[in-house]
Amino acid sequence: MEFLCYHRDRPGSLPLRHELLEEHWSYMDGYAKEMIARGPTFADDGTLTGSVHIVDLPDPAAARTFAFDEPNYQAGAYRDVLVRRWRNLLGRTMWDFPGGPTGGKRYLVLGFGTGQAADTAVPPDRDELIAYGPLLSDDGATWLGTAALVRAPDPDAARAVLTPDRYADIEVHDWEFGGRR
Repeated sequence: MEFLCYHRDRPGSLPLRHELLEEHWSYMDGYAKEMIARGPTFADDGTLTGSVHIVDLPDPAAARTFAFDEPNYQAGAYRDVLVRRWRNLLGRTMWDFPGGPTGGKRYLVLGFGTGQAADTAVPPDRDELIAYGPLLSDDGATWLGTAALVRAPDPDAARAVLTPDRYADIEVHDWEFGGRR
């Protein structure tokens, strides 16, 4: 089962994040085989705002363990954590993205759904998609939204990967490939 975990930073947590960087990376190294995508998110001014991880784990309990045992979470660096079952419609990891880790702007797009499921198929212009799939309930039966990692010229173009009137809210965050440098 695949899960998307988005840890949102607590304001002023950057010094703590820097202090725990090696612990965070070492923790993530333990999940290297399960990792589909990972990386930090940023505000328009470049301030670190969070960290997204998409992982393939056995069940919702394992996903919660992954999210809440993470060193930055344990130390209080995050204000909240979104953990949702997710389905990998592209069937690849971010490392398999044909566009590679550099070149162009990258975004995390989170659409929080209401009502009937939307955007459940891969959009036609899949060349710019790094990861794409629905956000689901723990049992996988209920559509809760859609999440994508996308290369796009700007936030509006990234947002356009989702059908706007089918979501209660759509968030767009600057994102970059994560992991050890």
